[in-house]
Amino acid sequence: GLCLLVLRLFIGVHVFLVSCALPDSVLRRFIVRVMCSVLGLCVQQSDPRLRDAGVRVYIANHVTQFDHNIINLLTSCNTPALNSAPGFICWSRGFMELGVSGSRAELVDSLKAYSSHRGNPPLLLFPEEAATNGRAGLLHFSSWPFSVSDVVQPVALQVLRPLVTVSVADSSWIAELLWTFFVPFTVYQVRWLPSVPRRMEEPSEDFALRVQELLAMELGVVSTRLTAADKTEHMKRLRHTSLLPFAPASSQALAARRRVPSGLAGAPEDGRIAAMVQQVKEVLPHVPLEVIRIDLAQTNCVDTTIANLLEGRVSFFPDSKEAGTDLSAPATSQAPAASGILGSSAEPSSKAAAKQFARSPVERHLSLQERKRALYDYARR
Repeated sequence: GLCLLVLRLFIGVHVFLVSCALPDSVLRRFIVRVMCSVLGLCVQQSDPRLRDAGVRVYIANHVTQFDHNIINLLTSCNTPALNSAPGFICWSRGFMELGVSGSRAELVDSLKAYSSHRGNPPLLLFPEEAATNGRAGLLHFSSWPFSVSDVVQPVALQVLRPLVTVSVADSSWIAELLWTFFVPFTVYQVRWLPSVPRRMEEPSEDFALRVQELLAMELGVVSTRLTAADKTEHMKRLRHTSLLPFAPASSQALAARRRVPSGLAGAPEDGRIAAMVQQVKEVLPHVPLEVIRIDLAQTNCVDTTIANLLEGRVSFFPDSKEAGTDLSAPATSQAPAASGILGSSAEPSSKAAAKQFARSPVERHLSLQERKRALYDYARR
């Protein structure tokens, strides 16, 4: 794989120079397609006669960061740059710069003006607005690509790659390119579907939903209502959950890293235990020192002790200095709070701000989650 990567990096530079030097024509597409096969990019298309020369907009599902380059090897088309900053990188990746940085209405008007000139190549648009692996379902199609033209042609795209996953969430286009050069080959299968015209007085939303259903049936996947914004929010929550100190996976990983090696058994035991007790006390100030010391003597790990105290596996009564009002309630009531954070199953709170600053980090984090849910619910309403 490393040998292929190094070799294909040099060949890729030549492919880029050739694609820039030659004008857009059938000869250029044939030469670049043959050179891309050396890079491991194999393109297959079914029923090329179904491609309608009069259609001005192609609609395709989005699998990789290079879908527009692959389809451009088969026919001349342009994809506008939506999320890429204008400049050399955007141009070198094959995107079309429109110079529109305003709303989607301005973008649609600019694309309509572009499509009105018959000399311009057709547009290739991705209504999903985010790449998926293409194995489970299609993201909800945005309606703005279907406002550009009244006739669109769907393009079903499937990508097969051995050993390595085709599309990984949060992966950059550079990482995807390097993995493409690393594996032996990547097969792109392009299927042209018949053109789909807009029905009489059909809204763009219904038009987009109808084309989405056709593509989902052709690909054998589910047509979902999840949007690109939902995917972005999901990835943010995954990153946030992985950073929580009491998440099960991260807790075990940190516990494995912080566990003291057996070779340090001869170190001063009292000083090490005292330091670990102080670390737990800083996180959970309401837990008595003796309870912390007893559990640390058994676990010999700061994170495991914190998890035991939060999840209620160790019963104790809070210190009178830290407990405040309720001295008789056992601290195992912290367990539902922690499980509520992990499961996010608590009912959204209607308050937008906490009444007071909680002493426990768990309570502070729970208050933050409640306020976030309240703001989300208010924004949705």
